[in-house]
Amino acid sequence: MKIIYIHKRTSLIKRSLILIIICLLSLATVSADNANSDNRSLQGFITDEKDGEALMGVNIYLPDLKKGAITDDKGHYRIDNLPMVRTTIQVSYLGHQTIVQTIDLRSVNSMNFDLKESSAEINEVVVTSLTGSSLIKRTPSPISFVARKELLQQSSTNIIDAISRQPGVSQITTGAGISKPVIRGLGYNRVVVVNDGVRQEGQQWGDEHGIEIDPQSVNSVEILKGPASLMYGSDAMAGVINFQSEPVLPDGSIEANVLTEYQTNNGLINYSVNTAGNKGGIVWNARYSDKWAHSYKNKYDGYVFNSGFQERAVSGLLGVNKNWGYSHLTLDYYNITPGIIEGERDEETGRFLRPAVIDGEEGTTIATDKDGRSYKQFVPYQQVYHYKAVSNSNIILGDGSLRTILGYQQNRRQEFENVLDRDEYALYFQLHTFNYDVRYTFPEISGYKFVTGVNGMYQSSLNKGHEKLLPEYKLFDMGVFAIASKSFGKLDISGGLRFDHRHQNVKEFEPHTHDHGSGGHDDHEEGDDHDHDHEPQIFPAYTRNFNGLSGSLGFTYQLSDGWYTKLNLSHGFRAPNISELASNGAHGGAVRYEIGNPNLKAENSWQADLGFGYSSPIISGEVSLFANRINNYIFSHKLLDEDGHDLLTDGYKTFQFVSGNARILGGEISIDIHPIERLHFQNSFSYVNSVQLNQPDSTKYLPFTPAPKLISDLRFDLIRHGKTLNNTYVSVGVECNLKQDRIFSAFDTETVTPAYALLNASFGTDFVHKGRTWASLYFTANNLTNKAYQNHLSRLKYTDVNQVTGREGVFNMGRNFGIKLLIPLSF
Repeated sequence: MKIIYIHKRTSLIKRSLILIIICLLSLATVSADNANSDNRSLQGFITDEKDGEALMGVNIYLPDLKKGAITDDKGHYRIDNLPMVRTTIQVSYLGHQTIVQTIDLRSVNSMNFDLKESSAEINEVVVTSLTGSSLIKRTPSPISFVARKELLQQSSTNIIDAISRQPGVSQITTGAGISKPVIRGLGYNRVVVVNDGVRQEGQQWGDEHGIEIDPQSVNSVEILKGPASLMYGSDAMAGVINFQSEPVLPDGSIEANVLTEYQTNNGLINYSVNTAGNKGGIVWNARYSDKWAHSYKNKYDGYVFNSGFQERAVSGLLGVNKNWGYSHLTLDYYNITPGIIEGERDEETGRFLRPAVIDGEEGTTIATDKDGRSYKQFVPYQQVYHYKAVSNSNIILGDGSLRTILGYQQNRRQEFENVLDRDEYALYFQLHTFNYDVRYTFPEISGYKFVTGVNGMYQSSLNKGHEKLLPEYKLFDMGVFAIASKSFGKLDISGGLRFDHRHQNVKEFEPHTHDHGSGGHDDHEEGDDHDHDHEPQIFPAYTRNFNGLSGSLGFTYQLSDGWYTKLNLSHGFRAPNISELASNGAHGGAVRYEIGNPNLKAENSWQADLGFGYSSPIISGEVSLFANRINNYIFSHKLLDEDGHDLLTDGYKTFQFVSGNARILGGEISIDIHPIERLHFQNSFSYVNSVQLNQPDSTKYLPFTPAPKLISDLRFDLIRHGKTLNNTYVSVGVECNLKQDRIFSAFDTETVTPAYALLNASFGTDFVHKGRTWASLYFTANNLTNKAYQNHLSRLKYTDVNQVTGREGVFNMGRNFGIKLLIPLSF
């Protein structure tokens, strides 16, 4: 019966693919007919409402068509080769209110705009909403937006590190090279990461598995907080992080840029080059990035041995933008080689130990500062490759449109442990993922917008290493959704429903065991009563099916020109991942033995979000509150033997996945005070309270709950419209993480983290010649006081104890200066 069922499932996949291909072929005919229809143009002038002066450099963009233009020195713009449809236009310019409105290209070919000056920035941002583009203040779900300029103005070691200062966003870190996103206290497979239009699938279940995305290829970031299963299916229970690439250039443009960066603490060297263009609707964008970093250092640990990493990425886009829509093909290659920090130290000196060859056999020696400053890789380390190909098309069909996204991803994750044979990998996970997304946007009917579609993925995994943590498996999921929205003057309503089905077929799995005679991780004392390892068990093959219903209903109301309010009610769904269900092995990267639980049920949640916002020439801000109830919340906890000691399996402390019901409360506050146009005092506060219901104090709080966080930045714009220097600013700020004592203390799983505050500063400017920016320079200083601290979500907090100082674990990065130089070129 199982074989017949799998055969039926495979047939379903084939039928789905055939249906998609038929749709695409039929659309090609429609596209050809549309291409022969009359082309439309849109042009006009954009001026400052206050003095009527023409504004140069204003961005006019049609997001649904991926077409746009930039005003010239006379404030004039023109966009050619447009279809005869109703669509959304957005007009944005620094220091002015953004305009978003619907335009009917069938009857309009000229439109002028007068832009109002505005110091407020929080709500003048356009984001992707359920049925199209919208201003943040008219989107029911709480959203944060990070612009390209903001990404450039800070030093970070990876893309999650770059957005971790946003309200409600944190990161689980394993040194400087590996960060996992956390939204409102939820991480791992509860956060969906979207890049190039598809959900990034990089075996994100692992503690030390980062996000395989080139930070330099990211133009902006949208962070949706709260269940977002309507558009993205299972796993979007905490929210979605949407990394957006550079928009297509206006027709007739060719540009290139070179970026280089250096950071002092870990010697990080980074450079990236790219070129993009648009000629007659043929568009392209190509980028190459390279990055190296040696071990970072701090006041207590010195150089943290093996915390360096290397990163390389290549990406390219080729496509067409015509009056019938667009079709783009994106190819990505990403490789990262991070060291695995075990934290083992010499008992007499307290310095880190590194693997070495002694008398022809493996041993350890004391790591030196020379090792810490070395860019070469030491064992143990990971080698991660991520390949991706995505076809993204949007075809105009009358007043509606059909969007198709087809993607293929391959993730290869290898771990190397043997100093004698660095070419032999211990663990090797290979994951193949096929993503599909087909959705139709209906023509507006009396102001109502409707979107319906189907999306999902097919996965197949392989084990190629001699050690095994997970069984091989196949997964297929599919979700059908329908979404609607309507504006009634100051009131906006949106919502929808989705049904998901996920099928998993897992092979029988017998874990590999280590040979302790050749140097395992046996950390118990000889002669103890608990010095015998627990024997790993064999997991039989099994098949599981998970079904889930998701939904949301949201409202925004513009109380006045300055005040608005939001309310969103949502129901989320998440199926257990393969690690939670079927892991059974020693995980060197996580330094523990992991056991899955094949009896776990799917998580489901109910969440309410309430928000209030205000914007004026002097102050702007937003308060977002949420309450979340999660049934069958899955987490891992340490196991003990019958004597109350750590249970050891294959020489490792043993953890198993369990579930319970959870309640999460919290919110974010953002306030930007600007008493004068050039001065900004920006503040944000984030708080999360995560509780497991009906539990004693030691297991009451959910593990990996971020500490309350307060961030304050004082920024002054020295020069705004200079002829030689432009957009010149200086900023100083404090990041304060409060004490986190609401921990999962049972079995010493977590320990209390004291409060700490970091002092940061930055400076930046554009160099201008004859009205054109020829270079941009950014200088940053993080942790100016060289504070020694441990973030509560740092996994290195629980590595080996320094017997000399008595301090447990490894501390975060110390003082770090960074400098970036961006040189744009145009042809």
